[in-house]
Amino acid sequence: MTGKLLDESAKGVYVIAATPFTESGEVDFDSVDSLTDFYIDQGVHGMTVLGVMGEAPKLTDSEQTELMQRYIKRVGGRVPVIVGVSNPGIDNLAALSKASMDAGAAGVMVAGIGGLKTDEQVLGYFDKVMSKLDDATPVCLQDYPPTTTVYFSNAVINRLITDHPRIKMFKHEDCPGHRKLTALRNAPDTEGVRRVSILTGNGGLYVPQELRRGADGIMTGFAFIGSLVKVYELFAEGKADEAEDLFDLYLPLIRHEQQFGFGLALRKESLRRLGALSCPLARAPGPAMDADDTKELEALFDRLRAKLQDAGEPVPDGI
Repeated sequence: MTGKLLDESAKGVYVIAATPFTESGEVDFDSVDSLTDFYIDQGVHGMTVLGVMGEAPKLTDSEQTELMQRYIKRVGGRVPVIVGVSNPGIDNLAALSKASMDAGAAGVMVAGIGGLKTDEQVLGYFDKVMSKLDDATPVCLQDYPPTTTVYFSNAVINRLITDHPRIKMFKHEDCPGHRKLTALRNAPDTEGVRRVSILTGNGGLYVPQELRRGADGIMTGFAFIGSLVKVYELFAEGKADEAEDLFDLYLPLIRHEQQFGFGLALRKESLRRLGALSCPLARAPGPAMDADDTKELEALFDRLRAKLQDAGEPVPDGI
């Protein structure tokens, strides 16, 4: 293990990295390099690779390992890298976790798997997962019921944090979940639970409300990630209204990217136009844009460009 490990003080914007492919469907490692540099140039405070929007389930085990290693090598310690290691097989999860930490990851992210229906099942599953991980491996616990179908009650989350000190971060993606976020943020005071970092997802749809409720940052793959970096930094400076005004300019694109399943195609096309990757292809079976989708996206770009100019904000290259 090299570099700074994930701890409870983590904050900021952790971008969920896309996985670039060539026209023939192979992993595009040259675009991994350009995409990494793009994200860091946008000011992100960390990166997450092999996330759901990174198409991790479509990669072979060897591709996952090679992709993870390429991202970490290109980052070169400039920001911490978290690796998504969720897998139906706990031994596979543990193997990727070890490979990730050996490569220099700051920590790993683990979600529940389908079939966990009761609190006891969730607790039992994570007891088994944690027993397979090295004691020095920091964990981000991901709560994403729309995708995993696993629901974490507040009591279960607090129990997991208490029972497993290696959990350093919680990724909150339950929806609706604002009250849940507030309860978890207040748990150190109300329940005596150890404080951990809380980053929020859901594509960034609720960032202003989540930051006002005490989230430590954002973990999303929104193509225009630099805008969320600036929103976060304005909030950190105590300029909440100014931050929300900027967020509102980008909200139509954030919302557009959140189309279930299809949003990946939009995100990758935006990243291509921003010069971050060469090909917007999603690996099959995956979404692809048609002419109407392209016109729709370009119309949103036109509106964004006009709004940014009116507000005196910089216009991203490529739109």
